[in-house]
Amino acid sequence: MSAVLKRNNVKVFGRGQTPMIFAHGYGCDQNMWRFITPAFEDRYKIVLFDHIGHGHSDAAAFDPAQYGSLNGYADDVLAICRELDLTDAVFVGHSVSAMIGVLAAIREPERFAQLVLIGPSPRYIDDGDYVGGFKREDIEGLLDFLDSNHLGWSSTMAPVIMANPERPELGEELTNSFCRTDPDIAKHFARVTFLSDNRADLPLVKTRALILQCSHDAIAPEAVGRYMHQNLPGSEFIQLSATGHCPNLSAPEETIAAMEAFLRDPAPVKAVA
Repeated sequence: MSAVLKRNNVKVFGRGQTPMIFAHGYGCDQNMWRFITPAFEDRYKIVLFDHIGHGHSDAAAFDPAQYGSLNGYADDVLAICRELDLTDAVFVGHSVSAMIGVLAAIREPERFAQLVLIGPSPRYIDDGDYVGGFKREDIEGLLDFLDSNHLGWSSTMAPVIMANPERPELGEELTNSFCRTDPDIAKHFARVTFLSDNRADLPLVKTRALILQCSHDAIAPEAVGRYMHQNLPGSEFIQLSATGHCPNLSAPEETIAAMEAFLRDPAPVKAVA
């Protein structure tokens, strides 16, 4: 295995020719896609990976300067694409990885034919008329809490992010995933994520995109998803019935159905509210 593929713990499988790249969200790893990939592996070449410091990636490869913005993570996505010679791929990004995919697609659009953006947010902090879902002092409080108590933050925030309180095992899984992430890298990545502002990048995207917006999402409220749709040219917006921020775990069937409909139709379709 090459250094690039080993660094990000890249796994490739499936019986199709078209690549489908799955990028996990903050504090997670590629295992979070285990309910989604079986629906596509007969027809696509599935590419899974872990962000540096997550899962079984090489945490020693972490450089705070290199990963000082989401562009550093987009660099890794593009490096994987080059190493595997991927073009015209379907990129599926959850949460912060949705914006990482957007940045990668802007820089090397030939690599991506479609983007599936699950719970994306170009900015988490409110700004004038823009509703990101958080006030700056809220984000600073969250980051201070994480800095002082990584495990406490994980056990407190994971159930809020996951929602679905009637299924506590989902919140427990996310808590455990957060706790497994390298604490120093987790703190750094959280700051990069929650203080990012990629609104100006949206109009630069030429790749067709599907925005999947969950209901009652504590991290990316409906206003954020609709802002993405309004500012991402040619995008499709679908409001899922699924609640919380992780429909890949809580509602895989609905997530798969929305993806399938988007991928079957080669032309942009009207938004579904």
